[in-house]
Amino acid sequence: MLLALLVALVAYGHWWYGNRHQFFDLGIYRQAVNWWLDGHDLYDFTKPDDTQGALGFTYPPFGALVLVPFGALPWGGAVTLYAVLTVAAVVLTTYWLVAPVARDKILAMVLALTVVSALEPIRETYTFGQINMVLVVLILADLLILLPRGSRWAGVLIGLAAAVKLTPAIFIVYLLVSRRYRAGLTAIASAAGATLLTAAIAPRASWDFWTTVLWKGEGIGNAAYTFNQSLFGMLARIDSPPNRIAWVLLVLATAGYGLWRARKAALVGDEVVGLTLAGIVGCLASPITWAHHLYWFVPALVVLVTASRKHLAFAVIITVTVGLGMVSWFEQGLPVHPWGDGVPGFLIKNWYLLLFVALLFVLPIRSPARDRAGHAPASEPATVR
Repeated sequence: MLLALLVALVAYGHWWYGNRHQFFDLGIYRQAVNWWLDGHDLYDFTKPDDTQGALGFTYPPFGALVLVPFGALPWGGAVTLYAVLTVAAVVLTTYWLVAPVARDKILAMVLALTVVSALEPIRETYTFGQINMVLVVLILADLLILLPRGSRWAGVLIGLAAAVKLTPAIFIVYLLVSRRYRAGLTAIASAAGATLLTAAIAPRASWDFWTTVLWKGEGIGNAAYTFNQSLFGMLARIDSPPNRIAWVLLVLATAGYGLWRARKAALVGDEVVGLTLAGIVGCLASPITWAHHLYWFVPALVVLVTASRKHLAFAVIITVTVGLGMVSWFEQGLPVHPWGDGVPGFLIKNWYLLLFVALLFVLPIRSPARDRAGHAPASEPATVR
């Protein structure tokens, strides 16, 4: 009864919210790709935006090749293809995370998908038309499916994801620091191969991106915009221009601690915690991390709910505040005073970032209980560190 009520409530919330962004980013993908296919330089494409200024295509050229089908299809066909891929990706990745820890898989999946669909990163990914979930499928397939099976192809999908969009490269680092050297080197080779193949197909775009576009950082949007939940975005909201020395120091501290814990989790066999911590590090360290990039709340919630009762309260806080879109309140026309300034304003405008920082410390590392012979008995529960 309670589950049916929750499903109905979330369904109503989706109906009320609607598609406020009208697949805006999918439209940019299509326009940029078609501009390129018409013979223009890919990175000369710009789209004016009242909030963000001039927006351009910021992915590597391999990302443009991957997006060509969306440009070739009419708008309705592109939206249909995108919707099918994204919904399937959400269902598949949620199953990979939930099924191993669920007693009743059907009920667990209904509950999980209801909660996951309500989280702002998932909701905004879909309504903006972002390709985030396709990249998440590649990452999780490598780490949760291919790697545990000892596949020689483990690492290929992470490499392809990094070639499409640079931020997944954090998982190559994660593989290397957690001593999965073969998979890490395979990922590097995969990313390099995709990049070199693209350079052979589109030499001008490749030269422009790797020598100029990447280093200028133009066309990615306003760093101080509230939707940017990265360390750089936080500093940009405090002072403009942000202090880059402070940013580098924060990134080094965050990456050092986060990847240390991710490595620790991977070495004791807790892959879900390891990949979640690595994903959080990538989001915090990137100069631009929009709210719809924060997928890693999803595996974090699975870990918190299944770890122990003391972690359940934190899971509820994440679910409620991220589900309500707390950092977006100032962007949705809601009154900003008296909450827009001072400590309340800082907390609200950086709330997802602060939750991610907290997760670096709070997310429990679960290792199999050991018997005296040093083996993990199948009947014993996991211990939490």
